[in-house]
Amino acid sequence: MTDKKELIKNIYLYSATFIGLILIIIASIQLIDLGLKTFIFKKADEVIVYPVYQKLFDPEGKELTEEEIKKQQEEQRQFEIKQREIEKQRKTANSLAMLIVGIPIFIYHLKLTKRNDETKN
Repeated sequence: MTDKKELIKNIYLYSATFIGLILIIIASIQLIDLGLKTFIFKKADEVIVYPVYQKLFDPEGKELTEEEIKKQQEEQRQFEIKQREIEKQRKTANSLAMLIVGIPIFIYHLKLTKRNDETKN
C-alpha cells in the first residue's frame, strides 16, 4: 500500500514539475519570438494593405475618387498597425502570466521532488 502511495506521489510531483517547466518554455519562446520580431526582424510585422479590401463605391453607390481610396487605404493601414500592437501586448501579457504561474509551480515541485528523493536514500 505504501508503494502505491509513493508511486502516486512521485507521479504527481514529476507531472507538476514538468507542467511548470512546459509553461516556462512556452512563455519564453513567445517572449523571444516577440523580441525578435520587435527588434531584429521588423519586417515580420510589416503591415500591407491589399487592394481587395478597398471599397470602390460609397454607400450610395457612387464611385470613389482616388483621394478617397487612398484615405481608405491609410485608415486600413492604421487599423492593422493598431491591431498588431494590441496583439503584441496580449501576447506579452499572456507570456508573463505563464511565467508568473509556471516558475513557482516548477520551483516548488522540483524542491519537493528533490526532498522526496533524498528521504528515499
